[in-house]
Amino acid sequence: MKFVIVTLFPEFFRSPLEDALLGKALGKGLLEVEYVNPRDFTEDVHQTVDDVPFGGGAGMVMMAEPLVRAIESVKNRIPVSRSVYMSPRGKVLTQDYAQNLAKLDTVLLLCGRYEGIDQRILDGGFIDEELSLGDFVLAGGETAALALIETVSRLMPGTMGNQESLSEESHAAGRLEYPQYTRPRVFRGMEAPEVLLSGHHGKVKQWRSRQSLLLTLERRPDLVERWPLSREEQKLLDNSR
Repeated sequence: MKFVIVTLFPEFFRSPLEDALLGKALGKGLLEVEYVNPRDFTEDVHQTVDDVPFGGGAGMVMMAEPLVRAIESVKNRIPVSRSVYMSPRGKVLTQDYAQNLAKLDTVLLLCGRYEGIDQRILDGGFIDEELSLGDFVLAGGETAALALIETVSRLMPGTMGNQESLSEESHAAGRLEYPQYTRPRVFRGMEAPEVLLSGHHGKVKQWRSRQSLLLTLERRPDLVERWPLSREEQKLLDNSR
């Protein structure tokens, strides 16, 4: 899979992409990342990419011309499966969205700065959609883009050491992940649950499923609204009372 990042700060990504899972994915050739700097598509000596907003107001707005030229320079060279603008106005990133994105070949990510980008970049169809990490604002789209790349990349076959663990993670099935424990058995007076040390795989699975449901109901009831309890889940909760 290939990500093309349109950004004023390509150096922002270099260290994170060299480490851990992302670094391994790049080393194996499972992941490819290309950077395109809008400043390279300006025509003035100062490489201007922003200007004051029409109508007044604080801050600056990224100009349409250099950004569109940067985007078109990519689309004229390679097929782009989807182009995404990282924006607090966009729909919120979910695990389902990441799984769908992981099936694509090439994704272009546009990272805004300042007060955002000229709306005509979106209205003109140069970008397919806007995507947000949540209800908060960052200084720029680079942090959001990096989070998206990591979220998607770890879903690609060969990136994770144990692909089976993906199916049990938080949000993988609309539920939060169950609590995890490891050695020592007792830590500062706190004992790991006895059932996890029983060696009874059926009871361990049942305990984990129940804990996952209880955590989801307590912390993210909105997930249960989106994905209602199945008959098996309801029975599991009833039996725990």
